[in-house]
Amino acid sequence: MYDVLVIGGGTAGLTAAIYVLRAGKSVMVLENETFGGQITSSPKIENFPGFKSISGTDFADSLKEQALSLGAGTDFCRADKIIDNGSYKKVITEYGEYDAKSVIIATGSKHRHLGVKGEEELSGMGVSYCAVCDGAFFKEKVCCVIGGGNAALQSVMHLSSYCSKVYLVHRRDAFRGEERLKDLLSKKENVEFVLNSVVEEIKGTQEVESIIIKDVKTDEIKEIKTDGVFIAIGQVPDNSAFSDIVALDGEGYIIAGEDCKTSCEGIFAAGDCRTKSIRQLTTASADGSVAGLAACTE
Repeated sequence: MYDVLVIGGGTAGLTAAIYVLRAGKSVMVLENETFGGQITSSPKIENFPGFKSISGTDFADSLKEQALSLGAGTDFCRADKIIDNGSYKKVITEYGEYDAKSVIIATGSKHRHLGVKGEEELSGMGVSYCAVCDGAFFKEKVCCVIGGGNAALQSVMHLSSYCSKVYLVHRRDAFRGEERLKDLLSKKENVEFVLNSVVEEIKGTQEVESIIIKDVKTDEIKEIKTDGVFIAIGQVPDNSAFSDIVALDGEGYIIAGEDCKTSCEGIFAAGDCRTKSIRQLTTASADGSVAGLAACTE
């Protein structure tokens, strides 16, 4: 039996493992895709304290190596269910079972994709899902933001301070985001709204060069030259396997506050998979440390 079992080997999960191990406890980390999580797809990280610039892969590798050097166990498998046995939890995976006194769920969330031609091919080469992470790379350049909620509006607000021009492309004729944000953006000279439009294709060879959009009312096709495309149409958590043991909100995120405690004693949630207002590398790391220490006191 392990003292703590961590489900998810991203920034939050690996940070939690490091804190558990430094507290003298045993830990097993389960990951079913890529250790390091979605940050591994980022070519550069320049907003994490202590690193002027580092690739997402190098950052993730460093975290994993640190956890392994301290004695973390790892397994490449999917966790399908958690059973509460009172004094301990049983985690059922696709290949077997693990017992642990406490469990930390750190499954993260994934950016919702457009699913258009060129999106995957140009990811990291002008296609981004995080304006805060990558906006500074587009200083004095032209960018497009896709979406109509608060995340999209906030992305445009952030990019407008860097870019020479920012287009906001939205499929409807009105935004779902806050009216205040829309009004602020409408007054910016370098921001242009492109409404009733959907992206048909992202074009480019080694980097983004333009997007092809279609007017949903007239079917008119138009090309917009751009250096970057920021897709802000929401995130998708993957917590359905745990819905019978911890409470989820309406969007599928685990309900847990800054203490990372869930509705089930002995189970914690850390990182992007939990309810929170800011989902960044630093907040994932912070959650990992909080959850790791809390799990050790259970």
